[in-house]
Amino acid sequence: MVKMFGGARKLFNFFSNDLAIDLGTANIVVYVPNKGIVLNEPSVVAVKANTNFVLAAGRQAKEMLGKTPDSIVACRPIRDGVIANFELAESMLRYFIGEVNGNRRTLAKPRMIVGVPSGITQVERRAIEDAARQAGAGEVYIITEPLAAAIGAGLPVHEPTGSMIVDIGGGTTEVAVITLKNMVFCRSVRVGGDEMDQAIVSYVKRKYNLLIGERTAEMIKIGIGTVMPVEPVEHMEVKGRDLMTGVPKIIRLTSIEVHEALLETVAAIVDGVRVALENTPPELSSDLVDTGIVMAGGGSLLRGLDQLISRETGLPVKIAENPLLCVVNGAGKVLENLDFFKEALVK
Repeated sequence: MVKMFGGARKLFNFFSNDLAIDLGTANIVVYVPNKGIVLNEPSVVAVKANTNFVLAAGRQAKEMLGKTPDSIVACRPIRDGVIANFELAESMLRYFIGEVNGNRRTLAKPRMIVGVPSGITQVERRAIEDAARQAGAGEVYIITEPLAAAIGAGLPVHEPTGSMIVDIGGGTTEVAVITLKNMVFCRSVRVGGDEMDQAIVSYVKRKYNLLIGERTAEMIKIGIGTVMPVEPVEHMEVKGRDLMTGVPKIIRLTSIEVHEALLETVAAIVDGVRVALENTPPELSSDLVDTGIVMAGGGSLLRGLDQLISRETGLPVKIAENPLLCVVNGAGKVLENLDFFKEALVK
């Protein structure tokens, strides 16, 4: 009888995988305890028009952006770190959870912990909780992204010393000073990778009368994007639609021009870091002189950004290992040690 009970418990655990989710504007990443990262896909879903029937999600759906007929809607249901389209976000989340579970029927609803921006409202938080439950979750826990990122980056958040994290995601930049598993001060700026892409789109449109899409702008940012002048100057061919003639056109864009395009957006991020430092208690500020600033999120990979923040603050700045996965790895650690990290969860 005992053996049967033990076998049933193993089966129960197998079919009720708990999940840690980074429900990001750009990517959705899923972590399963004892397995690690099991899914990392763009936060894009394609559905039949006027329905929530998912045709594709993730990379396949991202390839469809801007290229679908009227019968298909491809969109990003997460904007600025929060749910912009509840029904499509729920459909996307349900689809990905099904992928993680092998589309098998579960015997129990899994516990789920979701990383959210620190500046999220009660309404936005409730939308995320409801979407998670509708997608199949039992208990839903919420953790702020900067705290999760700090845990995932290996910062000593449980100690009585100050740690500073700058998490630059697709929709928001989160700047937080953390001690004893709590944020002492946090600044959430709704500026991130998407805003950088849009700045490049606007710059190219203004200077060359050329209309390009968000995906092209993202490729430019990754390819020759920089916030510090680089030598030698890099070039990239960019294809778009000429606004004067309406026909396709190719231009050569330089890294200097991309630097100019990103100045205003990057300035908002640097200002967020400066505000956080100005509001940090003096004892914790003295800790930051030694520990410095750790950067996480995809935006931290923009060339020269760490050097710029270091120059503007006078503090050492380093990029976390695997910056794109810091939030989900941190949320996974919290899920595996809920009792220890219960103070870190959003009440």
